[in-house]
Amino acid sequence: MANGAFTTFGSGDIINSIDSVTGTVWSNNAPRLTEIYTSSVQANSNSGQYYLHMYQTASTETSAAVQFDIAYADEVGSGSLFYNAQVIGKSPSSTIYGQYQNIVLGDDTEPFIFGDFTGSYFFALAVERARYKESLALGTMELNISKSGANGLDMLTLTDDSKISTGNVFGNAGRVYNIVSGSQGTIYTGVKSTGFSADSGSYGLYLPDVGLILLNGPALDGYSAGGGVNMGIGRSSNTNSQNPQKLYNALSGSIFQANKTFRLNSQETLASDFYFVRAQNSDFNYSSNPSFVTGSTGALLWPTMQNNPQTFITTVGLYNESNELCAVAKLSRPLIKDFTKELLVRVKLDY
Repeated sequence: MANGAFTTFGSGDIINSIDSVTGTVWSNNAPRLTEIYTSSVQANSNSGQYYLHMYQTASTETSAAVQFDIAYADEVGSGSLFYNAQVIGKSPSSTIYGQYQNIVLGDDTEPFIFGDFTGSYFFALAVERARYKESLALGTMELNISKSGANGLDMLTLTDDSKISTGNVFGNAGRVYNIVSGSQGTIYTGVKSTGFSADSGSYGLYLPDVGLILLNGPALDGYSAGGGVNMGIGRSSNTNSQNPQKLYNALSGSIFQANKTFRLNSQETLASDFYFVRAQNSDFNYSSNPSFVTGSTGALLWPTMQNNPQTFITTVGLYNESNELCAVAKLSRPLIKDFTKELLVRVKLDY
């Protein structure tokens, strides 16, 4: 329906769409990390005893940015110094364990279940929030861990099991998937058909909605025959075991090897509205520009506009019911309009 210079949208002129867009996580739109670095200043501070920042380049470089953090969590507070020697078990590692209980489980009395195994210590890899928009993508992770052992180099490649999961499991932090042996969603079944370790369940939990990867300590500590890398996580009481540094070394050892990287993508859901703006042959053939008429009589200055009017459409404005301008779409070039032509412009709004 035409109303002056306005046309009301019909029931079929507005279409809603939701698309999932996948992008990169790491700085400079890199699809994978080929090197990681720590900051000696942060590593040598008190906080360095229980978590480390990971950078994509030397932390002294102007382009350096935190990509993810490594923290060590222990239910009984092992692997770090007690806050007070008289209060057994209360240390940074126990505090971190409790924090992740609240974040992931929503209850600081619930245990962490890694597949079919109850774990009491783990590493947390928290992807820097600035690195992704909405969530981490499913089936894109490839995390390589390696450590020199008595029989040479023990290596492990990890991914999430979202491609074979029978259905989403939701927790306090959103969707939860198991981390298994494999690459970019493809599961390796050399140790178990599920991709789990031999005796310690899955290798951790993948929580895409909060950008979090939990790595099951006992699974990493196992020997290569059982799917581990003999990580050697320190669990002595009231001792600074520098466990985050051990995982950093294991990640660096694998990342620096040929074709071994940390791959990870992000995912974003974009909602779009499509507006189909239709100018029928009898619409918008005249201009309301004052330069088209005389100032005294209001007659058309150009005789051709009387019998064969032509206009050039350059802009589409979207108005609300109160005739307030809400959005403007600019055409790439002016489009001629007269009584012999009809025009269809598709306007897309993302939000």
